[in-house]
Amino acid sequence: MENKKTALGISENIEGLLCYILGLITGIVFLLLEKENKFVRFHAMQSLTIFLALFVISLVGGAIPILGWIVSILTFPVGLIIALFLMYKAYQGETYKFPIAGGFAEKQIGLNENQNE
Repeated sequence: MENKKTALGISENIEGLLCYILGLITGIVFLLLEKENKFVRFHAMQSLTIFLALFVISLVGGAIPILGWIVSILTFPVGLIIALFLMYKAYQGETYKFPIAGGFAEKQIGLNENQNE
C-alpha cells in the first residue's frame, strides 16, 4: 500500500493509528477533519463505533450490581487491548475490519472491498 498524505499533511498510516489514541474523541476529530482519505475515515469511524459501544456497555454494566460492575471494570483493559491492536494494524497500512464495527464503519464511509484508498 502506498503511504498517501492526508488533509492534515500526516502520512495516512500515522493518522490511522492516531484515530485510536483517545477512542471516541480522536475518532470524532479525525472523522470531522479528514474528508478525502478513506483509509483514515474508515479507522476514525471504526474507532468511534468500538469505543462508543464500550462506553455504553460500561454505563449499563455500572447500573447492574456485581456482574455488571465486573463487566464495567473490564471494559477499560479490553478497550486498551483493542486500541493497541488496531493501532498496530493501522500503522501497518491495513484496513483491518474489527467484527461488526468494521463492517458498520465500512458501510458508513462508503468503502467497499475493491476500493482500499
